[in-house]
Amino acid sequence: MMSAAYALGADAPKNSAAPRFAIALHGGAGRAPDAEADAVQQSLATALDAGVAILQGGGSSLDAVERVIQILEDDPLFNAGRGAVFHSGGGHELDAAIMEGRTRACGAVAAVRTVRHPITLARRVMEQTRHVLLVAEGAEQFAIEQGLERVDNAWFDTPRQRRAWERARQAAPQTQSRHESDQGYYGTVGCVALDQQGNLAAGTSTGGINNKRPGRVGDTPLIGAGTYADNATCAVSCTGIGEQFIRHAVAYDLSARLAYRRQPLAEAVHEVLHQTLRPGDGGLIALTADGTIVMEFTTAGMARAMADSTGRRLIQIGR
Repeated sequence: MMSAAYALGADAPKNSAAPRFAIALHGGAGRAPDAEADAVQQSLATALDAGVAILQGGGSSLDAVERVIQILEDDPLFNAGRGAVFHSGGGHELDAAIMEGRTRACGAVAAVRTVRHPITLARRVMEQTRHVLLVAEGAEQFAIEQGLERVDNAWFDTPRQRRAWERARQAAPQTQSRHESDQGYYGTVGCVALDQQGNLAAGTSTGGINNKRPGRVGDTPLIGAGTYADNATCAVSCTGIGEQFIRHAVAYDLSARLAYRRQPLAEAVHEVLHQTLRPGDGGLIALTADGTIVMEFTTAGMARAMADSTGRRLIQIGR
């Protein structure tokens, strides 16, 4: 399958100043149904504008990443928070991670069932505990202690995802889609940002894969697999077949290529997606401290958006 990439920053005129801030986000690998394309683009624009406003006002990359993902978690068009896919038992289990590049502090949660904004709980794990990852009941109890908003598990239901789940249950296992964006429905959401202080951050949130086994955890909450940030290299958020991103530690591998091989970001992303992963495994967004943004995928599409302080702005779904 062909890939699609978009790089910003490295191709800027030599006499132009580096962006003071930059941000990119994704709404998951896969292709949107034509009937939803306009709505998806508007949702991406809304989230992008919220992140830009924070960065433009001097706010932190961490705040921008969290806010963007909160908005996408509340949007039923995406498979994160409300609109999450169903697991095989008919409920929802949500995963999220967040990381800041200055100190490489990070936090993550997995298999949470009643937390409206898993990305916020992940940040609390990072800032309020000595741990990195909390799961299931332990994460739920921590959310209660932190006073975070909780909802009934059915709050995450949407008719669209229920229909997708019912189709998956009826299909033979060998015919079920390998991709999170089953039948064109979007998967994981994520964001990477660079603030005016020069700090990077990354975050990712997901409902997982349609009809997954209860307890299944993908790459999203695993630091170094689906999410990573280091000021010295890059910030990364991945989307696709989580098991593949875990096997190859994709997010960290990308960072390591910049650190040890001194690869340009676009070249490193291309090699990871085309040589390490298989065609159709997914995509990612990545950002370096000089404001270079790369958004590349090997699926039929990837909902994505970016903006920076130089006035560049892009919102796309397909190729």
